[in-house]
Amino acid sequence: MFKRYNPSNWELDWVAVGESAMIVALAVSAAYLLYRVVFAIAYRITRSSDTPIDDMVLRKIQRPIKWAMIAVSITLVAEANATLASIWEPIARFVRPAIMGWIAYTLVKAFAAGLEYRLEVREEGEAIDLAASRSRKTRIAILSRTATFAIVFITVGLMLLSIPGVAAIGTTVLASAGLAALAVGAAAQPALKSLIAGLQMALTEPLRIGDLVVVDGHTGRVEEIRMSFITVRTWDERVIIVPTSRFLEQSFENWSRKSEMLTGPVFLHLDPIAEIEPIRIEFERFVKAHPLWDQRNIGLLMTDAYPESIALRLSMSSKTIGDLFQLRCDVREHMLEWLRANQPNALIRHRLELPGGHPKAEEPQLP
Repeated sequence: MFKRYNPSNWELDWVAVGESAMIVALAVSAAYLLYRVVFAIAYRITRSSDTPIDDMVLRKIQRPIKWAMIAVSITLVAEANATLASIWEPIARFVRPAIMGWIAYTLVKAFAAGLEYRLEVREEGEAIDLAASRSRKTRIAILSRTATFAIVFITVGLMLLSIPGVAAIGTTVLASAGLAALAVGAAAQPALKSLIAGLQMALTEPLRIGDLVVVDGHTGRVEEIRMSFITVRTWDERVIIVPTSRFLEQSFENWSRKSEMLTGPVFLHLDPIAEIEPIRIEFERFVKAHPLWDQRNIGLLMTDAYPESIALRLSMSSKTIGDLFQLRCDVREHMLEWLRANQPNALIRHRLELPGGHPKAEEPQLP
């Protein structure tokens, strides 16, 4: 494109510039036309499919495939044109890994979106297993983020290694393997720890997206699982941010590990004079008539007895944790109203009795 440098005569070869520009324009036009034809055929094929996942994948990869075809067309014509090759090859060192990483990234996102769509769409009459659905969603989320992290890391590394200075530095550092391993291990320890914790979370599944957990005294639903942290949303709409390693290194409660079906208690502290059998009959009558009871567990037991009080545990079950919470609240309210109406003496009252009455209650002596 440029003539050999000469201090007395240096000028731009406009013929070479025009020829290269025309070749690039023809190559880009041919690649774009091929891209339109290929995707028109692909969309026509996907229209006959029963699922929209095919369209979803095509829409995700459409843009990176377009630019990949353009880059390939320029590379092909550059092999036959030395002037164009001298300009394109330094740029292509960055473009090629970037486009390949973009394609891999969009493929991961497309397949993850397709798998999530298959979980959400159910056949009519098909039973929904909440535990299995949460398990799959959690694995999809964690593995897709892990793959995304790896793709971005490798792509950036390949782009940096295309710079001669960076490649020379990398070769020098790798020559001393012990020092390189020590430096990389120390620098990447937090990232590797988060990566390993995320993979372990996906494989062992101590918790999943949507599980109800109790961690550090906070009760809430797992809303998001990332490589370095997990978000838990509480009932009052607060968001608790917990490091991922916290769930692997310390204990926590998972109320929906296997299923949403739980048995919950309501405790009543009553006077020892209370008649237990009528209370049991009323409790069972109310729960059995309640629409939120799932007909699995019901029972009333006296769990403690003290000189001034007794403790009754009223247990019941429900299909979901939310239903169980509402059922317990209803039972607690109903039983207190029933006790006030039918056994008022069973409600504990603290009284202070003084022999002979209180001294200040005596009539004053006249002088």
